[in-house]
Amino acid sequence: MKFILGFLPTLPTTQADRLRLRPIGYRTEYWQRMFDQIVELARVAEDVGFDIATFTEHHLHTEGLEIGSVPSLSLYTAMNTKHIKVGPIGYVLPGWNPLRLAVEIGWLDQLTKGRSIVGMARGYQTRWLNSMAQKLHVQAAPSDQSEVDLLNRKAFEEVFQILKLAWKEEAFSFKGEFWEFPYPYEDGTPWKAHEWTKMYGAPGEIVGDRVKKISIVPKPYQKPHPPLFQAFSISDATVAWCGREAINAVLLSPRTVRVRELAELYQREAAAAGRKVPLGQGIASAHSVAIARDKQAAFKMAEAGINECYYRQFGGVFGFWEAFRVPEDEAKWPTGKATLPTSEWTIDRLDRCEYLYAGSVADVRRKMDELVEQANPEYFNVGGDQGFLPLEIVRDQIRQFGEQIIRHYQ
Repeated sequence: MKFILGFLPTLPTTQADRLRLRPIGYRTEYWQRMFDQIVELARVAEDVGFDIATFTEHHLHTEGLEIGSVPSLSLYTAMNTKHIKVGPIGYVLPGWNPLRLAVEIGWLDQLTKGRSIVGMARGYQTRWLNSMAQKLHVQAAPSDQSEVDLLNRKAFEEVFQILKLAWKEEAFSFKGEFWEFPYPYEDGTPWKAHEWTKMYGAPGEIVGDRVKKISIVPKPYQKPHPPLFQAFSISDATVAWCGREAINAVLLSPRTVRVRELAELYQREAAAAGRKVPLGQGIASAHSVAIARDKQAAFKMAEAGINECYYRQFGGVFGFWEAFRVPEDEAKWPTGKATLPTSEWTIDRLDRCEYLYAGSVADVRRKMDELVEQANPEYFNVGGDQGFLPLEIVRDQIRQFGEQIIRHYQ
């Protein structure tokens, strides 16, 4: 099993200071503290056996929580570590010009000599994605099969299709619903240096004095491209698509029985696409971990960390708690008809639905042993408390997890 440490990331402060200094997102000193923390924690993570450090992509968060990621943050982290892989989980594809994204991915993978991953997401936060994707008339979307949702999915899949073309070592052209390359597609792009490009460029780029195909350079250092991840996968349709496309599905459905079901679905879809994979390959099971002397102390730590501040105060309004359902919820709050009330947004629920692995090292290992035995996920994704708990506590949690749990599975 391989291990992923997830950063939101977040400007490190208390809730009281977040209020007193609002908007803390304007304050350079807190950004610098966050960068220092990310590097320090990434170094600890690679020392104790984590394989990948990841970041979310969100923007415009003046509150300083989940402030987002750009490729330069992944590069900065890689340049200050030795071997851990880096990257977003994930790039929100509908918000990117696909050529710009392909260029950024190529540069990052080359500069890190193959230490990058490519995570992908559809985008659910309206504040920034609606503005950044406005020219496509695409918006952030919940997975509800609405017109907005379906249009977001079309844009996502079109960008992914272009990325696959861009990673090939040949020139390409493309005309889709949202993008066309070259532009304009029918006539081609006028190019005064056409003789130069005919002689030294990729075959097929030039017809007459016009660009008729394009090539993205640099190509990734890893061939044909860095490892691909889809975040965060809950629905059968998304996991099935990942299986067909050879993308690692990062699951936010935490119950072991559900991870097993989705791992089997992934395996079947991969086989239908001509790939024979063992059970669990291509699956990353996402969890929060709190290690303490006993479960009561671990719950207290989890309350003070990401689970309380993020899931209860922020992420819950975007529907994250729907991923943390248990079977007995159906009688009171049927799926698709009622959402879990805020009274159910508790640490106890995170424990009962098997998202939170809390307690002693032995307690956490028992839960992980069951997950490995039943579903055998290729990756275990740990959500980090950077920015929420004091640095020394987060550092100690990563070290304990690595030294006493990761090494148990290596």
